[in-house]
Amino acid sequence: MTLMKIIPAIDLIDGECVRLQQGDFKLKSVYSTDPISVAKTFQAAGSDLLHIVDLDGAALGRPVQLPIIGAIMKETGLDVQTGGGYQSSESVKSALNLGVTSVIIGSMAVKQPELFISLLKEYGGDSIILSADVLQGIVMVNGWKNSGSVAISNLIDSFLQHGLKRVVVTDISKDGMLTGPSIDLYLALMNLHPDIQIVASGGVSSMKDIFALENAGLNSVIVGKALYEGKITIDELSKYRSDYVG
Repeated sequence: MTLMKIIPAIDLIDGECVRLQQGDFKLKSVYSTDPISVAKTFQAAGSDLLHIVDLDGAALGRPVQLPIIGAIMKETGLDVQTGGGYQSSESVKSALNLGVTSVIIGSMAVKQPELFISLLKEYGGDSIILSADVLQGIVMVNGWKNSGSVAISNLIDSFLQHGLKRVVVTDISKDGMLTGPSIDLYLALMNLHPDIQIVASGGVSSMKDIFALENAGLNSVIVGKALYEGKITIDELSKYRSDYVG
């Protein structure tokens, strides 16, 4: 069985590590005022990749947390995939020039598909990742506030011939709720798009959920609240990796 890549999430508002419930900024929990320390904790557990979301950027439509992201990379040497507010080619270029491994793009892909395609062609599918935040099968945009009026499978289809390799799929109804991931959604998408890597996001509440995703055939999952709430401990994270690498 292939090792499931567990990607710890750091969501930033005003430079603090937070988690939201179902994307609602009014339901915010602050877990740390020191994101660099949080990143080092994940690094100590064996993580080599962080998922960093600029929630301020998602709300404003432009990234604002790049200085902090740069500091995290400098202090840890970890790879970073980041999203939140990337709605122009200039903002994407600034993040990649900073050294992030990949930029995760959601709203732009729905509202400006030609621009998203041009970025895929310029930087490649390893550097440009599609983000699909889904509510009842429909992709939401603008920090989950508005419907993009497109089904997730159709959105993926529209970019297949342009070099898309990876899609982060978040079920908004599950995000931050610790109620388990949307395995049926991921299975359906993998069946429809066997050549696309589906990255699970939202709802993970325990290592049991990690194993369920692994058994379903996924190989990457983003985990946030379960780590911050101790539902998955740092020791469990370390042991999971060490069990595979000996």
